[in-house]
Amino acid sequence: MMMETILADKAAVCKMIPQAPPMVMIDRLVNNNDQITESGLEITSDNVFCKDGFLSASGLTENIAQTAAARGGYSALIAKKPVNIGFIGAVKKLKVYELPRVGERIDTRIEVKNRVMGFSLVSGQVFCRGKLMAECEMRIFEKTV
Repeated sequence: MMMETILADKAAVCKMIPQAPPMVMIDRLVNNNDQITESGLEITSDNVFCKDGFLSASGLTENIAQTAAARGGYSALIAKKPVNIGFIGAVKKLKVYELPRVGERIDTRIEVKNRVMGFSLVSGQVFCRGKLMAECEMRIFEKTV
């Protein structure tokens, strides 16, 4: 399956997700296809999920969720449709191995495992400096607008 290299910047990403600053947790969309989406974020000191110079576990989780949202938002914009709103139904198997520091970039990859009746089951991984920082599974419900 071919990945579509997108290289969307923060302004473009903000049109793909329902969140608004300061809650935006991705600043670029890198690749997307039917199953896999990849995003990135430069961690800044003014990030609402940063504490004591580190991005929190909650920030990593929200980053995974917004990467999944950007996948759907990108597809909607390409199809000239409104961007749907998504809700996290469940987070399972969350493992945080290390917290990234302010000033570092994280790269996030989500893979859609299953879609049924408005729900998507995705697995997400966050990397920094080539190391796995966190991973989880999410069940996400999409509400059509």
